[in-house]
Amino acid sequence: MSRYSPAEIEARWQDAWAKTETFKAVRDTSKPKYYVLEMFPYPSGKLHMGHVRNYTMGDVIARYKISTGHNVLHPMGFDAFGMPAENAAMASGGHPKDWTYANIDTMVEQMKPLGLSLDWSRMFATCDEDYYGQQQALFLDFLEKGLVYRKNAVVNWDPVDMTVLANEQVENGRGWRSGALVERRELTQWFFKISDYSDELLTALDGLENWPAKVRLMQENWIGKSRGLEFGFERVDGGEAITVYTTRPDTLMGASFVGISPDHPIAKELEASNPEVAAFVAECRKGGTTEEAIETGEKLGFDTGIKVKHPLNPEWELPVWIANFILMDYGTGAIFACPAHDQRDLDFCRKYDLPVTDTFFALGNEVPVENTAFVPGKEEKVKWVNHFAGLDEATGQEAIDTTIDFAEDAGWGKGVTNFRLRDWGLSRQRYWGCPIPVVHCESCGVVPEKKENLPIALPYDEDGKAIDFSVPGNPLDRHPSWRSCSCPNCGAPAQRETDTMDTFVDSSWYFARFTAPQAETPTSMEDAAYWMNVDQYIGGIEHAILHLLYSRFFARAMHICGHLPESAKEPFDALFTQGMVTHAIYKNAVRTDDNGRTIYHYPAEVEERDGGTFVKETGEAVEVIPSAKMSKSKNNVVDPVDIITSFGADTARWFVLSDSPPERDVEWTASGAEAAYKHLSRVHRIATEVAALPAGAGKDDEALLREMHKAIRDVTLGVESFGFNASIAKLYGFTNTLAKSKAGGDAKREATKALAQLMSPMTPHLAEDIWRMLGGEGMIVDAAWPVADEAMLVEANVTLPIQINGKRRGEITVAKDLAKEEVEKLALAHEAVQRALDGAQPKKLIVVPGRIVNVVV
Repeated sequence: MSRYSPAEIEARWQDAWAKTETFKAVRDTSKPKYYVLEMFPYPSGKLHMGHVRNYTMGDVIARYKISTGHNVLHPMGFDAFGMPAENAAMASGGHPKDWTYANIDTMVEQMKPLGLSLDWSRMFATCDEDYYGQQQALFLDFLEKGLVYRKNAVVNWDPVDMTVLANEQVENGRGWRSGALVERRELTQWFFKISDYSDELLTALDGLENWPAKVRLMQENWIGKSRGLEFGFERVDGGEAITVYTTRPDTLMGASFVGISPDHPIAKELEASNPEVAAFVAECRKGGTTEEAIETGEKLGFDTGIKVKHPLNPEWELPVWIANFILMDYGTGAIFACPAHDQRDLDFCRKYDLPVTDTFFALGNEVPVENTAFVPGKEEKVKWVNHFAGLDEATGQEAIDTTIDFAEDAGWGKGVTNFRLRDWGLSRQRYWGCPIPVVHCESCGVVPEKKENLPIALPYDEDGKAIDFSVPGNPLDRHPSWRSCSCPNCGAPAQRETDTMDTFVDSSWYFARFTAPQAETPTSMEDAAYWMNVDQYIGGIEHAILHLLYSRFFARAMHICGHLPESAKEPFDALFTQGMVTHAIYKNAVRTDDNGRTIYHYPAEVEERDGGTFVKETGEAVEVIPSAKMSKSKNNVVDPVDIITSFGADTARWFVLSDSPPERDVEWTASGAEAAYKHLSRVHRIATEVAALPAGAGKDDEALLREMHKAIRDVTLGVESFGFNASIAKLYGFTNTLAKSKAGGDAKREATKALAQLMSPMTPHLAEDIWRMLGGEGMIVDAAWPVADEAMLVEANVTLPIQINGKRRGEITVAKDLAKEEVEKLALAHEAVQRALDGAQPKKLIVVPGRIVNVVV
């Protein structure tokens, strides 16, 4: 009997798939297409088990769809630009390009042994000149259509990395890479006009029925549609009125002050002439622009001395303060503060001893606000105090609507719908990104580069002398020659833009490029029309907002520019967000390192004995932190290459799918991997035994084939609903049935071939080997998916429990349509009933057809 040898089996079938180009995607209008895509990885150089789980899920779907007659596109690439490569170059003295491509080579070598059904001929990295050259062409098209523009804006500035940071790159007020405190800085930046599509992006969420509800809600909240009131406060000094926007105009009678952003035109005007204001504004700019930074930071204010008139009472004057928690890019950059019903305003007013006036109370509890603002839900009814529109008891929403109508009727305000979504700033001050294809000319100004001059390639100096990555700031600003060029418009000497694009741009259209990765334009409309949309997109919940939102905008913009059909404006038909792979953390409980930092041990360095966990080499006690996210900093990572070497790729694939529903986290354990390996070894052994059986029938043939069709039905339902763990549970059960069955060789061979087909999306190498072993035609990957016979799913027999005086004492198996009288005879003949009756007749005998037999003695 041959022994299960994953290394031999997996190499053989991967070679066979490669030689026949089994997974090469070619347009074929005779078949329904299916496009499955996992969010592509960053080339860190190290594949981890989270990657394995993500790609295996996609692979199961891809292989299943191939088997059901679909023409499948399943590509792979790398999201390769970004700061990590520059940081690595800074640390090593190397070059980001060399570091990145070396890591890509390493990760491809790690991926290929997994046996993924990928069309490797379509692979690209976003740092390939072919890719980012087409991205530059998209930028020029967007510019021509008015979808991208340039303006001054306040940004998050990392003073160490010396680059702009997006809000999500600021953590606890610090840069995500450098750890430096982020500052506000005003810079000239390029922006995508995503805010113009706020309403469309919001409304279209309703049509994404195959997206998780939580992701749609996260996007809805991020877009943040709100209806409020816009009106002006007249200045006492006769200056231009201060326009404010508020979503709670109903609280206007509780106004305490008018606040303006440090970047408001009035603040800038005062800054130019008042040193105190200038110093205050400079202090404000040391903080970041993120909501987190604003909410958690200390509330700071400066009384400008300007007074404004309340719109409902000209005799009521309010002071104007500059406040560090007001952003210029939301609403008008000015607010009125009602501290009784906004905690941020209340904190500010208590700090600066400003008045606090309640405008409403909880019903039956008219207690004035002290240090906690009363902020009821908009649908909660409250008791109003002196509401100018005459409200008594009403909900917040009723009061908002009434107030807006009142202001519009009186002519001092207008209802305005605003969105939280801001335009997307794409300028980054770094080398390792896609250069923005514009030129600065003294005569012509900012001029788009000509498309025939694309790509504007990053300078690559093999000797590394032209760019010193160890110096902070944008290396492109320091390059001796790269910036110099000719103006595309007048031909005069000019300089290139040195900002590069936000890496979110790179990942916002890669799915479209995969449809024609060698096209001389961003897409081929013929290929895009055939392959788009992505039928199934798979990736982590951490990308639920920005990546998906930006991709949805890009798809619309690409349609406007003629690069995608209208049907692809929503690019992802179905979305699945998988859980993480976790592992215990092993923390040294005895000592720290020389710098006083915690020592974490790799799983291979520890052992369990004597009721505890210890370092193998030193015997030191180890504290075990269970089921934590795999992290290189905590050394609780498991190298997929080690697992594949020890147990094979099929074992790794089987385990990450079997132990938990795919949307939940799964904990990797050595015992779990070993159990998976033992099961696959058993399946191989069973198949080997079945292959040796002589042809012929057996007494359990029908029973085995009925179980086979049940397995086909249940596994298919599991795969189609992403219930991979449920499918695998069914396969475990069917394997046990097959092992115990007394069926003949013909039935067992048919059942084992079906088992191999049902396992093939999860364990493709082992399935191919079993298929060949049992004489299957061609390769199993090309075989049609088995279909359950409905007739075989109808049970011929039924098992009825027997209750004697209300307690279950046995059971009988009878034909499903057996007459009631015959069931009674069989029940009375049962050993347990005979013993209970002891020769007497039952007092009652009740048969509930198909369910139960009750005997009363």
